[in-house]
Amino acid sequence: MAKAKETAPKINLADSHYYFSRELSWLEFNRRVLHEALDTRTPLLERLKFTAIFSANLDEFFMVRVATLKEQVEAEVNQPTPDGRIPQQQLEEISKRLHPMVTQQHQLFERELRSHLAEHSVYLLNYIDLSKEQRLHLQHYFEEHVFPILTPLAIDPSHPFPHMSNLSLNLAVSVKDPVTGKEHFARVKVPNSLPRFVVLPEALRQHNGKSAVWTGVPLEQVLAHNLEALFPGMAVQEYSFFRITRDADLEVQEYEADDLLLAIEQELRKRRLGGSAVRLELQASMPESLRTPLVEEFELTDNDVYEVEGLLNLKDLFSFLSLPLSELKDPPWTPVIPARLKRVNKYNTEETFQNHEAVENIFSVIREGDLLVHHPYESFTSSVQRFITQAAHDPKVLAIKMTLYRTSGDSPIVRALITAAENGKQVGVLIELKARFDEANNITWARRLEAAGINVVYGVVGLKTHTKIVLVVRQEEGHLRRYVHIGTGNYNPKTAGLYTDLGLLSCRDELGADLTDLFNYLTGYSRQQSYRKLLVAPVNLRDRMIALIRREIEHVRNGNPGQITAKMNALVDPAVIRTLYEASQAGVQIDLIVRGMCCLRPGLPDVSETIRVISIVGRYLEHSRIFCFHNKGQEELFIGSADWMTRNLDRRVEAVTPVEDPKLISELKAILDISLADNRQAWELQSDGQYIQRHPAEGERDRSAQNILMERALEAAERD
Repeated sequence: MAKAKETAPKINLADSHYYFSRELSWLEFNRRVLHEALDTRTPLLERLKFTAIFSANLDEFFMVRVATLKEQVEAEVNQPTPDGRIPQQQLEEISKRLHPMVTQQHQLFERELRSHLAEHSVYLLNYIDLSKEQRLHLQHYFEEHVFPILTPLAIDPSHPFPHMSNLSLNLAVSVKDPVTGKEHFARVKVPNSLPRFVVLPEALRQHNGKSAVWTGVPLEQVLAHNLEALFPGMAVQEYSFFRITRDADLEVQEYEADDLLLAIEQELRKRRLGGSAVRLELQASMPESLRTPLVEEFELTDNDVYEVEGLLNLKDLFSFLSLPLSELKDPPWTPVIPARLKRVNKYNTEETFQNHEAVENIFSVIREGDLLVHHPYESFTSSVQRFITQAAHDPKVLAIKMTLYRTSGDSPIVRALITAAENGKQVGVLIELKARFDEANNITWARRLEAAGINVVYGVVGLKTHTKIVLVVRQEEGHLRRYVHIGTGNYNPKTAGLYTDLGLLSCRDELGADLTDLFNYLTGYSRQQSYRKLLVAPVNLRDRMIALIRREIEHVRNGNPGQITAKMNALVDPAVIRTLYEASQAGVQIDLIVRGMCCLRPGLPDVSETIRVISIVGRYLEHSRIFCFHNKGQEELFIGSADWMTRNLDRRVEAVTPVEDPKLISELKAILDISLADNRQAWELQSDGQYIQRHPAEGERDRSAQNILMERALEAAERD
């Protein structure tokens, strides 16, 4: 039995020594992503995928986080973050830590991954390595498909430095006029409307006499080796590639906007061009004569310049996943249909949805008891999507309300909502227009939904609506019954196959009543301050989470065990971290599974000795949030959309629901236990901020949590 410590040392838990920088912690997460590309146990094309993810993550990091820090420096904001650093110090530390990581990434690709691809007859060649026939083909390709859309831009007193769009890949070119002998600087943008890699036809794919599955050349090299066509009569002296990243965070003054949708559309037009430059990527071989004017024009420092070996923008390596080489990828996985939904999913046509009296529907299954679904191990299409689709066709359903934060470009969810409106149901949808980098997509869906007669709202002024909820109202035997889905992830069938997420399907009266109140808050005028079951941000979620942690402290002080296990994407909020430190000082055992940023320092004497933090980075993006409080053996478990971040607790609308069915509680505890036991893709956070990857002991088998959860899902499907 755990025993409370007799005395707690007098320690200032707000001291910066006890907090990691959120920016540097995020970089450590991206380092773990890069490690999946470095790890030879990862299949080759998956290694390319993780290389691409590393680059894509960095693009967003610079466009938002680094841009914000630069704005703070410019505005002379010197307020230190909880880790004690002011913005300029954060920028310096980011540069110091990130430059070696970027070098490592590019060396990995150029020196290792490209040669491994060649071993499997996949040749990404440099233009200079091509045969005469291959070059001739690419010259024709350039003349027919590339040359007509290029716009070379001279830079001189009569041609000012052009604005270069965000994330654009460019050529800096030096040309010499043979008549005057003067050298001129020009810029050519590599068109992003064309594929990044030009694939050679099958007859020309051979390399060094060997047949090939795929042979291609970077588009920018095709352009570079045909520059004479762009500058006729001039002598091309030098050229080099570069890429610019700009501030892309939207600045929408909601309180001043008469129409939020129009205001965001205006900001999106600005984003396409981008704000001030925050990063310059260029080839390490770029001559100083080309480099200097770029750095000066963009007003950047050496810390903002990233010299790389080989190709820029490795994000485009995603395209290699389409190659028909299954042996170089993760084994295919088909999500299983949850056992209780198998009898429902026998009926797959819209006609059978409409003939609801003749078949068993998803609502009868939910009435039998709460249902927990776990994606991508269990099918999103056969559970959540079916729930919404059946609601759209069922004549007994009177109303559907839901929130949409992100969804897919061809969303079957949106189509179902439109069908519901056409079938005469009351449909209300809250679309979060401020979902970062999905604003344009959400505007498109908002207009389509409105055109179908659906009541569309854009959220609460001053807050992002991040919660994942659906409410279905159904007429049953003389009364109305409410069915709900409360989840941790977006209503997006595509990401449901890539992210691990949980959802609760229920018809419990209290949850239905709570969601009714929450939707009234979101769509109308309401100051709802109390909920029966739900923990809602920014209303009561913070206070309840703090209270649940403190309850474990009291249990230990009263001589009982105290234990907290929580899984989330990020742990950043200082007040929550301080409370966890207090719990650790009291003797509460705390296990945290935090995929990304973690500002808490575990394992510090007299502060966090009983706290263990792991991060799992693997095939799927860990996205589910689970909170478990031991409560003297009467465990209380919750799932929902909120991380322990200040923005989630104070500046977003979030919903976290208790899970009360004993079988579902056991399932959530099993997920946590399996995650904590991972010895393949789990990393342990050290008190100095380093992460150390676990490895099986000699003779011990791999315990990959994600693989085990796939195996469990298959076993359950076969058993039932």
